[in-house]
Amino acid sequence: MLRGLIGKKIGMTQGFDAAGNAVPLTVIQAGPCTVIQKKTEERDGYAALQVGFVEAGRKVKPGKAQTGHFKKSGSPAVAVLREFAFDGEAKEGDQFFVDMFEIGETVHVTGTSKGKGFAGVVKRHHFRGGADTHGSMFHRAPGSIGASSYPSRVVRGLRMGGRMGHARATVRNLKVFQTDKEQNLLVLVGAVPGPNGGYLLIHKA
Repeated sequence: MLRGLIGKKIGMTQGFDAAGNAVPLTVIQAGPCTVIQKKTEERDGYAALQVGFVEAGRKVKPGKAQTGHFKKSGSPAVAVLREFAFDGEAKEGDQFFVDMFEIGETVHVTGTSKGKGFAGVVKRHHFRGGADTHGSMFHRAPGSIGASSYPSRVVRGLRMGGRMGHARATVRNLKVFQTDKEQNLLVLVGAVPGPNGGYLLIHKA
């Protein structure tokens, strides 16, 4: 059994739990995913399944090397390939669907967070900033970034302004609210990283 699926974020909505409370929901197109290659300890040094995300209506023109790669599995060319751990038996060409997740179980979702562009230390690292009154001229500046005599340099990893977001992020322990195998939809309670249309990896917790 595959330990996860590739998905695409569709958007957010809301629903109601058993107690009648409104809960935020994220709708994801999860799968179908086809096994493109099976990696083994003997040949590759580790065991994993390379799977491709099959998107309806999306045509991919692979290169010569990729054409042979997909031909071995009998799968059409896909744009998104990822590797997942697995347990049990699986072979190239097998397909996995959203019904591998059960309502109520928890999953981890990995994606690329939204890019915010260049940001200062107040927005990026939640610095407090200086006073706004009494003639202060120190508002959103970072302050001292190190001593001059020793070590006479800025230490590695110091929090400063810079590019914010557009980084790999994982949200853990999201509960499965609903699945729809006919439309390949997975509905989770809570938010996941990235914009609508962004690709996600959904792992079993």
